[in-house]
Amino acid sequence: MEYYSQKAAGITPYTPGERPVKPLVRINTNENPYPPSPDALAAACGVAALRLYSDPDAMEVRQAVVSAEKATGVALGAENVFVGNGSDDVLSMCYQAFFPPVGAEDKPLLIPDISYSFYPVFANLYGVAYQEEPLDEKFAVVSAGYLRPNAGVVFANPNAPTGIYKPLEEIVPILEYCLHRSVVVVDEAYIAFGGVSAATLLSRFPNLLVVRTLSKSHALAGLRVGYALGHPDLIEGLKRIKDSVNPYAVDYIAQKTAAAALRDVAYCAGITARILATRERVAQRLREMGFEVLPSSTNFLFVTHEGVDARRLYEGLADGGIWVRYFDMPRIKNFIRVSVGTDEEMDVFLERLARLLVPYGREASKKNKKIHILNTES
Repeated sequence: MEYYSQKAAGITPYTPGERPVKPLVRINTNENPYPPSPDALAAACGVAALRLYSDPDAMEVRQAVVSAEKATGVALGAENVFVGNGSDDVLSMCYQAFFPPVGAEDKPLLIPDISYSFYPVFANLYGVAYQEEPLDEKFAVVSAGYLRPNAGVVFANPNAPTGIYKPLEEIVPILEYCLHRSVVVVDEAYIAFGGVSAATLLSRFPNLLVVRTLSKSHALAGLRVGYALGHPDLIEGLKRIKDSVNPYAVDYIAQKTAAAALRDVAYCAGITARILATRERVAQRLREMGFEVLPSSTNFLFVTHEGVDARRLYEGLADGGIWVRYFDMPRIKNFIRVSVGTDEEMDVFLERLARLLVPYGREASKKNKKIHILNTES
């Protein structure tokens, strides 16, 4: 007998990256390979007031966000910032606050056909009608597809799992079309690793909401803190949802740690620079091995090889204790996503990858000869 609801029975949940018990190298979940800021760790260890409820408004975190944005030239106030239990929590509230359920309107929410797989999950969970807009042949978001009646727009920039960044001048037409019509949510989980933030457009577009996370750039994936930037009316909409579900969604330790991490701008910039240097080195090595590497503005690489079956490659790497991400989806089923780890981790990955491929050489690859997967037990 099933005791859960019909809605629960009909939902296909989000599937996180696999977490093997004892991997040699786990580069499949886009976590930061470096530890958090020492200031953040000190703040987490220094918390003593756990008998108290956390601040439901997370004001210390909001002020830290305001200061961090000011340093980049974006002038905001605390009224422009909302803090949630990770960016997934913030995105979930966006669906509840801004996008009407099926039947309320006949206009769909628009999302890319290849993007963060939580977007359609949330739509199904909250009964929001949606349509997927195809990326172009180079896996870029096509602005023209969003210039039609809609109940809202959600997309990641840089996108995941492709890693491709969409320039702001190509986002502006979407914002202009949706102005006074619908909310545009730009998910910037990876913006620290490439591109200019859409936060620079907030003063022009009250229908824009920028969503961020501290999981990637600040190495705090286990803490679960995310935030949104937008017009006070949008922030109020999110707050209404949060306060109707869980006013204390962000706990005391998380708030103290997150605020300290946001204030330590120099540390975040330092580990980000190390990740970018490793990303470019590994991307170049993969190209030399015959892989096509999509241009990445993230802390991961999305790669394919015309002579290699991606699933078999994924399985061969896993047999050697190297975990990457494989998506069995149309258009990208011959790609793997490789998170950027430490230099040592990436060297192990590259060594295992080389052992999986029979070295035909560049000319053989150009002639479309198949690259054979070696015995995965070797």
